[in-house]
Amino acid sequence: MGFKCGIIGLPNVGKSTLFNLLTKGNSAVANFPFCTIKPNVGVVPVIDERINHLAKIVSPQKIVHAFIEFIDIAGLVKGASKGEGLGNQFLSNIRETHAIAHVVRCFKNDNITHIYNQVQPSKDIDIINTELILSDFDLCEKTILQLQKKKALKNNEIEKKINVLKKCINHLTEFFMLKTLHLNEEEKKLISYLRFLTLKPTMYIANINEEKESYYFLDELNNIAKKENAIVIPIYENLELDLVKMNNEEQKYFMKAFNIKTLALNNIISAGYKLLNLITFFTVGIKEIRAWAILNGSTSIQAAHKIHSDFSKGFIRAQIVKYIDFIKYKSEAKIKEMGKFRIEGKQYYIKDGDIIHFLFNV
Repeated sequence: MGFKCGIIGLPNVGKSTLFNLLTKGNSAVANFPFCTIKPNVGVVPVIDERINHLAKIVSPQKIVHAFIEFIDIAGLVKGASKGEGLGNQFLSNIRETHAIAHVVRCFKNDNITHIYNQVQPSKDIDIINTELILSDFDLCEKTILQLQKKKALKNNEIEKKINVLKKCINHLTEFFMLKTLHLNEEEKKLISYLRFLTLKPTMYIANINEEKESYYFLDELNNIAKKENAIVIPIYENLELDLVKMNNEEQKYFMKAFNIKTLALNNIISAGYKLLNLITFFTVGIKEIRAWAILNGSTSIQAAHKIHSDFSKGFIRAQIVKYIDFIKYKSEAKIKEMGKFRIEGKQYYIKDGDIIHFLFNV
C-alpha cells in the first residue's frame, strides 16, 4: 500500500504546477478551471541524507529511497459537495488519500484568472473547507441511518459507532472540521473506515511571488493555520520551476548566490512524510541499500510484511542495528564486538533509522 497525499485547492491556484515540480512530470497546466479532470498520481522519492552516508560505507550496486504518492486533484468550487464542477468525483478522490496538501494562492496576477475574481486566502480556504464539511456531514448522516437499521441485531459495536457519529454530526453542524473534535483513539478507530475528509492531516502550501502584497496574504494564511495547528510552507513556484530545469552545478550556484538554503519542494516532501506519521527503516547490503517508509508505531512483523508478505509468514526474528552505531563502527564484526547488535521478536516497535536484517523460514 502506498502512502498518499492529495493536492487540493481552488482552480488556478497552482496545484498542477506544484505536482509537476514534485514529480518532474507532465501534468496539464492551463489558465482555466478544471484543467485537471482525472487525478494525476506521482511517486516522489523522500530525500534522506542517511542513505548516502550508509552507501559510502557499503558501496552498494543500487540505492532505493522511500517514497510517497502525491495526487493532483482537480480544483474544488462552491457546491462541490452537491456535484458542482464534477465535485462529487473530486471529493471521492480526496477521500482515498491519507493526508492533504492544500494549495492557497497568495499572489495577484492579472494574467492568471481567479475563479471568484478576488485573491483572498481566508475566503478561498473557507470555500474549500465548507465543501469538505458538507461532504462529511452527508456521509455521516447516511451512515447513521444505515447503522440504525441494523440496531435490531443488538450489536454493541454498532451502538458505539452511532454514538461517535452523532458527536461528529453535531460538530459538523456547527461548521467545524472533525480534526478539531476531541475523539479518543478507540472512537477514531471505530469510524476510520469512513475516511472523513475533515479528519485528514493537512498542510497549507502558500503559492507566493516577490510582491509585497504576497507577504500580506502569507501572514493571513499563517494566522489561519495557527488556529488549526497546521503548518504553512511558502513556495515561489515560478522560481522553483526555473531551478529544477538547471543541472546540479547551475542550481547550486544560483541557490548560493541568492542565499536559498533549501528548495521548498524538499520541505513539502518532508512535511508530507511527517504529516502521514511515517518513519524510515533501512535494509543494507552489497546489492542494495533501501529506505522503507512505515507508519510510526509499527512492529517488526509489520516491517517484514512491508518488504514481502512471505517474510511475515515465516518470521523468526529481526537483527537490529541503530543507524548511528552503523555509521560509527562501520562493520558488522565491530558492531557485534561493541554489543550494538540486537535480536528482536515480532512485537518490537521499529524506531526511525533502524537497520534491519530479517531471518525467516522459507
